[in-house]
Amino acid sequence: MSKITSIADVRRHFLNNKEPIYFISATNFNLLGIGDWVGNFRHINYIDCFEGRQRNVFVPREKFPRDFESIEDINNYLLEHKEVIDFIQSRADGDNAGIATFLMFDEHTEDVCKQLGLKVAFPPAALRNRMDNKIETVRIGNKAGVPSVPNVLANVGSYRELCEVSRELGSDLVVQTAFGDSGHTTFFIAGEDDYYKHAEEIEAEPEVKIMKRINCRGSAIEACATRCGTVVGPLMTELVGFKSLTPYKGGWCGNEMFAGAFSQEVRDKAREYTFQFGEALREEGYRGYFELDFLIDMDTREVYLGELNPRVTGASSLTNVAAFAHSDIPLFLFHLLEFSELDFDLDIDEINERWAHPDSVDSWSQLVIKHTDESVDLLTTAPQSGVWRMAQDGRIAYDHYDSHPHAAESEDEAFFLRISGEGDFRYEGADLGILITRGRLMDDDFQLTERARAWIEGIRGQYAGQSLQDPVVEEVAVSHAVGGGNFKIL
Repeated sequence: MSKITSIADVRRHFLNNKEPIYFISATNFNLLGIGDWVGNFRHINYIDCFEGRQRNVFVPREKFPRDFESIEDINNYLLEHKEVIDFIQSRADGDNAGIATFLMFDEHTEDVCKQLGLKVAFPPAALRNRMDNKIETVRIGNKAGVPSVPNVLANVGSYRELCEVSRELGSDLVVQTAFGDSGHTTFFIAGEDDYYKHAEEIEAEPEVKIMKRINCRGSAIEACATRCGTVVGPLMTELVGFKSLTPYKGGWCGNEMFAGAFSQEVRDKAREYTFQFGEALREEGYRGYFELDFLIDMDTREVYLGELNPRVTGASSLTNVAAFAHSDIPLFLFHLLEFSELDFDLDIDEINERWAHPDSVDSWSQLVIKHTDESVDLLTTAPQSGVWRMAQDGRIAYDHYDSHPHAAESEDEAFFLRISGEGDFRYEGADLGILITRGRLMDDDFQLTERARAWIEGIRGQYAGQSLQDPVVEEVAVSHAVGGGNFKIL
């Protein structure tokens, strides 16, 4: 094929794609709808969110009992499953089995992919792991001119040491470990009692990030580092720590995308910082899809770097369905293009300028709904994936099956992706499902709207479970459940 020089060229290439491309993960949530843009695209998943109704989702029928400790474990299990191997080989072209993409993977995943003839369309796992280190993120940001919240990086062995190294930051602190989901590994410490609740985790780390606690709002922005420059998506607000959605203080539980998210000055600064960080990542050897969390200081309007996720993320489901993505191409297609063997030369500045325009950003929101009680039971009833409709009195009802968020045509409708289904264990922290709808679900004070609360209550009301009674059975149930409350599968 001749050199790709336009968005139309990219769109045409992927629509006509013949090489198998896979997204291998616990669910297909992160890349909902990408199959509409890419020929021969398939999801290989552990959880069947669609009860076998979705043609481009493959889920092995036979499940073997396993205690998963990470999303990497799930992916390695899938790639070594006979049904998955047979499926991949049935679509291979000789020794070329196609292209594999992931939410998370490790060196073992890379070895298995090589054995299967799959090319991994991401930088090496070792490099991704280094980039995923929150301590390293601060250092890369400093080098790129992207500031973090005032902080120190230090080894901490006691509360006294914490106070000594953070003296200039004040007494109200936030401590983060190098790796892990922010809902589990971010600790808010305003005194000695707070410290001792988390002392074991903090003192086990060779180095932690100690930040001044600020009055901030969370935000997220996704981008893709390509050989032509970094493509930057819009700034999204984040839903964090809502007790009706997650049991984890500081835990991510959704996003909003709308043109007026924060002031124009803040949006421009976040986009500028993201571009600078993407260029710094390229210098580090990283390329492809990534996401940055920014903390917006509500008192000073300063924009601070929060953390880097060197991968597709939970926010990707919104980034790739918005108006700018459908008027051009989804951000993930730039990632696939970067890891293709195609010769391309695109005007990234022009694309970024177009995507920054308010008319390119329509309004979408998503809620990640977890089980928030400490109870454990066995689900006997669960809602179907598809489009649900809300009546004027706030009650919801299933409308019709679909597999794409765009099927929700108004704010009275929402697309629901079921994660936990009938026969699954429901335990504290278990992901029940994700609801995606048009419009906003938070007000200007970053509180859930009445509509959001009605959707949460309505979806929760569709679930019913049977108590397990026996504490030993409960413990075994949670340990065998996907995630087990210990890691995020989305």
